This record gives sequence, C-alpha cells and structure tokens, in this order.
Amino acid sequence: MIEKKKKTNPWQHALQQLDEVAKRIDLEPWIHKKLRHPKRELIVSIPVRMDDGSVEVFTGYRVQHNITLGPAKGGIRYHPDVTLDEMRALAMWMTWKCAVVGFPYGGAKGGVACEPTKLSPQELERLTRRYTSEILGMIGPEKDIPAPDINTNSQVMAWIMDTYSVDRGYSVPGVVTGKPVVLGGSLGREEATGRGVFFTLLNTLKHLDQSIEEKKVVIQGFGKVGSVVAKLLHQEGAKIIAISEVDGGIYNPKGLDPEKVKAHRREAGSVVGFKDAEFITNEELFKLECDILIPAATEEQITEENAPQIKANIIVEAANGPTSPSADRILKSRKIFVVPDILANAGGVTVSYFEWVQAMQGYFWSEREVNLKLRDIMTRAFHRVLDVSLREKVDMRTAALMVAVKRVAEATRLRGLYP
Repeated sequence: MIEKKKKTNPWQHALQQLDEVAKRIDLEPWIHKKLRHPKRELIVSIPVRMDDGSVEVFTGYRVQHNITLGPAKGGIRYHPDVTLDEMRALAMWMTWKCAVVGFPYGGAKGGVACEPTKLSPQELERLTRRYTSEILGMIGPEKDIPAPDINTNSQVMAWIMDTYSVDRGYSVPGVVTGKPVVLGGSLGREEATGRGVFFTLLNTLKHLDQSIEEKKVVIQGFGKVGSVVAKLLHQEGAKIIAISEVDGGIYNPKGLDPEKVKAHRREAGSVVGFKDAEFITNEELFKLECDILIPAATEEQITEENAPQIKANIIVEAANGPTSPSADRILKSRKIFVVPDILANAGGVTVSYFEWVQAMQGYFWSEREVNLKLRDIMTRAFHRVLDVSLREKVDMRTAALMVAVKRVAEATRLRGLYP
C-alpha cells in the first residue's frame, strides 16, 4: 500500500465523473440528481476496550450509494485516512463497477478510521465485532454484503460473519464475501482482483496487437493485488522491472522475480533491501522507462505533477481511483491507453459475486471453474467497454462509465420513483 497526501476530495472527483458522463449520455435530470446522492450513510462510534484496560473510541462508516440493481456490495477498510467522503466516492465507484460487469448489485463501502498495525489481534477482533454490531441493521445477504479491502482480510470477514450470525441465531455465510473457505468462502477469491487485472491486461494487449513477453512492467503497491499481478505477469514472460510500497521501491532493469521479492518482504517487512535490485523512491517510480504501469495502491497516486513524466504506453488501474481528474486529462492528451479501475479491478467483486451465489445455494465450485468464469466475465466486460470506446470515440474510462451509468439509469427508469 502506498500513502500520499490527496490533492482533491475523492467524492468531488466521483461526482465530476458522473456529471460529465450524464451530459454525454443525455441523462434525465431526475435520475442524475438521484445518482448524485448516496442511498444511505451511517456514521458510528466504536468504543473498544484495549489490552491495557483503557477504552479508545474509533469512528466507523458504512455508505450505500445505490441499490437499484440489487443488494449493496463493497469492501471494508481499516486505515487512518478513512473519511465519509472517501467512503461516498468508493461506494459510487462500486456501483459503476458492479454495473459495468453486469452483476445484480449496487455499490457500498465501509471503513474504520484506525491504524490497524498498532492494534493487537485481540483489539482488532473487538474493534471488528463492535463495528459489525453498530452496522447490523444495514448489512445482510439480501441487503448489503461487505468484503475485504485495505488492511482487512478473511479473518476480519470471519469475525463479521460470526457477529452477524450470533445476532440472527444461526449461521449466515452469505452476509460477507472474502471469508475463509472452511466458512463458505470461495476458492480463488484471494487472488481474484489481481487475476482480473491480469486478464484485463491480456485483453488490452490483444486489442493493441501486442505480446506480453518481455514487456517492461512497473507496479506500485505489492499487497493483495500487486503481488498477484506481478506473479502472473512474470509467469507469462513479462519483465517486472520495479515494485514499490509506502517506504520506497526496488528497481532492476533486467527484471525481478516476484516470488523472491515476496519471500524477502515476509522476512524484512518491506520490499526495500531486496539484494538483486537498487532502491528507488515512489517519485522516481513514475519516471521509469517502461511499457506498462500498474498502480495497485490507494487513491490519487497519479497526479498533475507526475502524469507528464510517466513513460508507459499502457496504464491498468488495479487500485480504486488512483488517477486524479487533472492527471486523467494529461494522460488523455498524451494518448496513453488507460484501463480504468471500475473495469480493470472488477475481478474481486466478480469472485465475491460467485462466493455469494455459492453461499446462497450451498453448492461450491472448483478453483478452475472460478478462474474460468472470472476470465470469461472480465473478457466480456472489456469488450463491452471497448466497443463503446471505439464507437463513440471516447477513452476507456468514459466508455466504462457510460456503460455503467446507462445500466443503472435504465433500471432506475423501469422501477420509477416511489411513491
């Protein structure tokens, strides 16, 4: 994960995207206004007894942007910079992400403002269970299904599922996705987002009539997504020349072995110091000569300042909202092929959907079935967006938003305005 001071408000960024697309597709004013406002927002205080006996009070959020197409879907993150506006933006982007791949979901997002690395496992469990108890009225397999995000994982999902199930009096595996397989989780879920980015990049290269072999790739972020993308690309013959995290990065023009980097990271706690590479800063990362850049960290890492220095021909957004609006305009003017986040990183919600379906049916698939279905859905979504991009002569981000907003708008139109 990479942290950087945000230049703009992510919610204003998301609204700006919606407003621009609304004009382009001639969206009815009443639907436009409806989509500019989240369906529900909940702010909760979370008192937690710490290991030393003291009590700390954290602030938590859950935002449902839209539920016209079905239950809300979206992750939960634990991070010091979690804010209501960030949750609003991420929830809206989840609405578009679910719509662009064609799932019967709306968008949601949740989070707790905390520094999870400073909490013990016991404190983290008490925080999670108390947060869950505070949002119980909003979540449920037919209402709102949380999933892992930054600094949360299958264990956190297990605590959420258990807390919800204890309240209901019976096990409800469908209340969350991304949980352990033994509790009804899906095979292939942990690698799903990274694998989806990988499939999207392969589709991009095929469209551009290029091969993955020997392509020089730079990856910002080496967590649950970036590490998976790096491994899969390396296996296909790509050359991973640089990887970075919050404390800096590593660079080797001859290529890095992601598995060896991962092993070093497990021992050292950072990619920095890897013996077969030189140290680079995150600022230097964006200036490297490369073919493909994959931002897999947090929002707004590509900014007005560094966008002119990017030398990649292709950017695949593995993170949510990694490009600021001003940077986006610069990338467009430079004719860099950008695959937007709501398309590129939809692999996570795709396999979350598979997991939810399996939980509701009590019937489970093999990992091969999951990965093949993921590949097919990501490929269909890519070509759906590409067709609009070519037909309307717009960039891929605009095309993806057009596909998504049109789908939600059509459902809104058909359902009407109650009462």
